[in-house]
Amino acid sequence: MAKSRRDDLVETALKLFYAGGFNATGIDKILEESGVAKMTLYNHFRSKDELILAVLHRRDEQFRNWLMGEMEKASPEPRARLLAMFDALETWFEGRAFRGMGFHGCAFINVSGEFSDQSHPAHRVAAEHKRSILEYLERQCASAGAPDPVKLAEQLALLKEGAIATAHVRGMPDAAQIAKEMAARMIDAALAEA
Repeated sequence: MAKSRRDDLVETALKLFYAGGFNATGIDKILEESGVAKMTLYNHFRSKDELILAVLHRRDEQFRNWLMGEMEKASPEPRARLLAMFDALETWFEGRAFRGMGFHGCAFINVSGEFSDQSHPAHRVAAEHKRSILEYLERQCASAGAPDPVKLAEQLALLKEGAIATAHVRGMPDAAQIAKEMAARMIDAALAEA
């Protein structure tokens, strides 16, 4: 099925916002790159903010499907899946995960920095994305037999976020493997308490 003009706009805006920033990327640049007329843009989105929200929802779906898919195809075993998260992150940090997008940090961390008011709709979408990932990690931790899956999931999520920030700020893709080593120790310690 052919992509719609709306899809073209959202995908183009995602690439441009992700690489150049949400506030710094203007509508004219998005129109130029997508080949869509301004009237078409405003037929689909009443404002740039509405386009930003559509982009964030698309990225949320894209990223969660990718990350969870990578974890689940790595192993049927929950502990191995949890560790596979860091292998997937390394692929992303090296720019090999999302065709044509490279690695420019986490779009949700980036947008929450640009829209720091926690009540801003873009900030709320970013927070919901992080909660969704955390809930998935909690389910994996529970399946692995962790006596306190919520605590272990929070610890792993913090490692994940730290690896993302380190890879982005310091240009250090191997942050994923350092975090993976730490995660293995955390998981084993948690499971030993069971």
